[in-house]
Amino acid sequence: MLPLTAEEILPLIRQALAEDVGPGDVTSMATVPEMARASARMVAREPLVVAGLLLAETTFREVAPTLQITSAARDGDRLDTGQTLLTVSGTARGILTAERVALNFVQRLSGIATLTAQFVTAIEHTRTRILDTRKTTPGLRRLEKYAVRCGGGHNHRFGLYDRVLIKDNHLAALRDARPNPVAAAVKRARSAYPELLVEVEADTLDQVSDALAAGADIILLDNMTPQELKEAVRRVAGQAQTEASGGVNLQTVRSIAATGVDFISVGALTHSARAVDIALDFDEEPHVTTPPR
Repeated sequence: MLPLTAEEILPLIRQALAEDVGPGDVTSMATVPEMARASARMVAREPLVVAGLLLAETTFREVAPTLQITSAARDGDRLDTGQTLLTVSGTARGILTAERVALNFVQRLSGIATLTAQFVTAIEHTRTRILDTRKTTPGLRRLEKYAVRCGGGHNHRFGLYDRVLIKDNHLAALRDARPNPVAAAVKRARSAYPELLVEVEADTLDQVSDALAAGADIILLDNMTPQELKEAVRRVAGQAQTEASGGVNLQTVRSIAATGVDFISVGALTHSARAVDIALDFDEEPHVTTPPR
């Protein structure tokens, strides 16, 4: 996945600022002198993996273009409690107005990266890779899948358009197809989109055999026991890639990886990651700079 760019995230940042700031930050405008200046640090309040710093930087600059911002970390870095992500200095009003939106982005994306890193660490020294899913926040998929990469995970298909994934409901709609629904679905997919990978969901070992015979590139082993996963991997014998899904958590992921599957997809990476604790600490009280006469 390509790195995020300021151009692509700017519309989202502007939408978030419009939602939060509206016609103006009334508290800061009422209480903080216009010429007051300050410096602040974005600080990790717990161990975490960083993601989304560009969104924070762009948010601060969108609110107050003259702010001076220095990154102390990079996306993908692992930080301990108390370490600094970035520093910002300049107009106090600008820092205060941008603070919450900047933190919201970084806390959310770093939460995804941190959880992903925990799953990746749990299966160290196996051949298996951790994948995300399409269970993302509407409108934020690009950001959330980027955060998964920051945490060491890999991206599954980005949407319905970049891979054929034949699932149980597709097969149910083809239940009368010959010679069997899996073979018919794979044949049609190859004909319609020959350039795309074709993946087939299998709920049983018989469906694994059908998918293999049909020539699927990847077989999604859904909600299978470790014993069934081992048998599926044995049957496939490297003729297709295998992906385990369902019932995956930090307690089970290692045993699933031990079955020899190529991938484990984890919806929780994006739909259940909590925002990590990051704060913006002012280094000193804002002070007023007297303008030159």
